[in-house]
Amino acid sequence: MMTAATANTIVLGLGITGLSCVRYLRQQGESVMVWDSRSQPPGADLLAAQYPEVLLRTGALDGAVLSQAQRLIISPGLALATPAVAEAIANGVEVIGDIELFARAVAAPVIAITGSNGKSTVTTMVGEMAKAAGWSVGVGGNIGVPALDLLGQGHQLYVLELSSFQLETTHSLNAVAATVLNVSEDHLDRYPDFEAYRQAKLALYPQSQLCVENGDDPLTVSGVANAVAFSVQGEAAYQLHDGQLYCGAVARVALAELPFFGKHNYANALAAMALADAAGIPAEASKQALVNFQSLPHRCQLVATKAGVHYLNDSKATNVGATAAALAGLADEPGNIYLIAGGDAKGADVNELAPLLAPLAGLYTLGKDGDRIAALRPDAVPVNSIEQAVQLAASQATPGDIVLLSPACASLDMFRSFEHRGEVFAAAVEALPC
Repeated sequence: MMTAATANTIVLGLGITGLSCVRYLRQQGESVMVWDSRSQPPGADLLAAQYPEVLLRTGALDGAVLSQAQRLIISPGLALATPAVAEAIANGVEVIGDIELFARAVAAPVIAITGSNGKSTVTTMVGEMAKAAGWSVGVGGNIGVPALDLLGQGHQLYVLELSSFQLETTHSLNAVAATVLNVSEDHLDRYPDFEAYRQAKLALYPQSQLCVENGDDPLTVSGVANAVAFSVQGEAAYQLHDGQLYCGAVARVALAELPFFGKHNYANALAAMALADAAGIPAEASKQALVNFQSLPHRCQLVATKAGVHYLNDSKATNVGATAAALAGLADEPGNIYLIAGGDAKGADVNELAPLLAPLAGLYTLGKDGDRIAALRPDAVPVNSIEQAVQLAASQATPGDIVLLSPACASLDMFRSFEHRGEVFAAAVEALPC
């Protein structure tokens, strides 16, 4: 059995990503151990069953011991500033993440997608575009399958969603195209300030052959020559114009053909088109995927229409920027909007929501920071539960209106996860009379 002193590589953090790292490293014949600060880390039983030769150490990390390893493979959830990790770095130990391991091994083109919001939607869109073209494509990273588990399957293309945490330890991805979809306040409990968070995102661009920038968000602009832009507000290489999505002077798909609505979703579609074009996916396949695309669960997902009122589950909106994007995207839709928001704002400034809340027909707030959002609108209605909010909104909404759950906050103050929060919302809507 390996010990901390003899293992070439130490995987810091178990869980799904840690297990994928162990699988990959053992396939390469590397000696490896795992260290997790939790006393009972998820995946421990599976590790013991599949890799009994791999030592699992739990409890507080020890910088002196970590410094004896040749390299550390760090979980995205563990900050590089963690004292024991910082000590190892200072002693010359290489610290990388699973995406950097993937980057060093991958032999097919990669498309990379990051941003504060919309990552999963765009990642899925591009994956569906490749499938519509008949390509073998691996889709994963921060969504679904860990990147390392996608290797060795003969894929022609990889489409990865990447978080800022993953990008902190990724340096050699060499993506055929990459995008920072948008940047808004998030994870300020991890970063010293907003600019540090933004720079973590922008670190993707130097690792890309083509940068796909959001022309409507100057915080995503790279300043490099190898860039194209998408925009739903003005002129760009990929733009929304006269009810259609364009690439240059060519109309690629009409909004009337799309199964989703909202300018934020049209922006996602434009970004996906640009990325797919860079990888050589035929335009007709991209259109086919968009026309058949279904919104991901908990991402502005239409869960039901009751008495003519549309109920949208945007529980994945765990930061202010995501809710701002949803409200701005729906602003041109007919009908009034009733918003349900609140939860744990993670230290973010919710005041930027104020101008978007003013036109709403109603605002219902809940959770740890619900009162901070309620303070932005005099007639906001604090509630104790999503069920109560849904019932109140339903009593006021009329046919054609939208009731939107878009919390602008994390969920863990009241729910197990954002998925659980969305499920509670859907159940509350289902309980309404038709």
